[in-house]
Amino acid sequence: MAMKKLLTLFALAPLAALAQSLSLGDAYRLALQNDANLAAVRSATDARRERVPQARAQLLPNVQANATKYTNDLESVSPNIFTGAPQRTERDYLSSTRALVVRQPLFRPALFSDYRQAKAQVADAEAQLDKEVQNLSVRVTTAYLQALLADDQLRLVGVQKTAYTTQLTGAQSALRAGSGTRTDIDEAQARVDLIVAQELEARQNVDFTRRNLGALVNQPVTTLATVDAARLPLVPPVPNDLQAWIARAENASPELRALNAQREAARHEVEKAKAGHLPTLDAIAQWSRNESDNVNTVNTTYENKQVGVQLTVPLFSGGMVSSQVRQAQAEQQRVVSALEATRRDLGLRVEREFRGMTEGVLRVRALEQAVASAETATESAKRSFQGGARTRIDVLNAEEKRVSALRDLAEARYVYVLSRIKLLALVGEADQAAVDQVDAWLKR
Repeated sequence: MAMKKLLTLFALAPLAALAQSLSLGDAYRLALQNDANLAAVRSATDARRERVPQARAQLLPNVQANATKYTNDLESVSPNIFTGAPQRTERDYLSSTRALVVRQPLFRPALFSDYRQAKAQVADAEAQLDKEVQNLSVRVTTAYLQALLADDQLRLVGVQKTAYTTQLTGAQSALRAGSGTRTDIDEAQARVDLIVAQELEARQNVDFTRRNLGALVNQPVTTLATVDAARLPLVPPVPNDLQAWIARAENASPELRALNAQREAARHEVEKAKAGHLPTLDAIAQWSRNESDNVNTVNTTYENKQVGVQLTVPLFSGGMVSSQVRQAQAEQQRVVSALEATRRDLGLRVEREFRGMTEGVLRVRALEQAVASAETATESAKRSFQGGARTRIDVLNAEEKRVSALRDLAEARYVYVLSRIKLLALVGEADQAAVDQVDAWLKR
């Protein structure tokens, strides 16, 4: 009983730790194990890998054994040559056949092309799996940062709500004391009513982003690690050269590797189709043993051994082979065009994420200065209001600008971090190490 309780505690320990805090690195590791999309792609890749041994098997010797055995009941009717009357005879006998056939393809261009095509298709599947792993790092990071942004928005809404409520209480007290105005109360009340609605929406967004992240890791998510501004390195990509990153993406992108493999597979499909016009040559070895195989050989046994080659020359197929060649060539052209379109689009995506980092550095620093200025402006507005130089509405506006600057700063930091992961994913480098590096910028 004690051992059962101990095992139960060990089983619940990961869940308890997860309920306390979930880091980005932990989320990525859990997603690698539990994400349904990645599991589906892994299974598809395992299935596609079997194409190579299947295609290779067609080039190896094929051995077949056949055996038949029959009970024969023969009834024959023939005229009597003397009397002309029909004469009936019945005969029962057993017949059997046994054969062993070995066939080795010698010249089968279609099979050799199919084998090369199978290897290209496996390379395509492997690249698709790598692409999905890269996409998973982006999806997990996106979901994690969206959850953090939802937390920040809820926290800032709470700050605004406190500030507006304080101003509303002050306006009501001032009006009762005879120094306030009804306008101040109405303005503060309107801000409070609006922020209550925004708080409800922010809470719903927190719950949704938590469930979205939980769906990836297949675990409930409560507390997350937050970005530590002191650890966040605001530096441009290394190297700080857009063309170098585009070249890396064209050389290492899983998406382009998959399309290159598809182009190779399409080329071999054209070869397979053209092989329909070519002859085939097989080597054949056969042993057979027949016993009473027909009525004229009852109780007679034949044993036959054959070794030779079989040549098959296609002459006319109604135009099917030519049509298959044209179809394969059209598919090949489609893949080539898709490869070129993806290559161009990849360059644009690399540029977008590259600028997301380079310009993100400038944006974060500018917003840090904007936050500092907004905080100073808010304090000045409060002091001026106390001195009678500003109105209560001026204080509310200053507070709103301060919170807006804080929200923009938080979002800019998340965009900068996400741009880094996306850029690495485009060049096939958004692996566990990259995610752990971002995780080091968070604080528990």
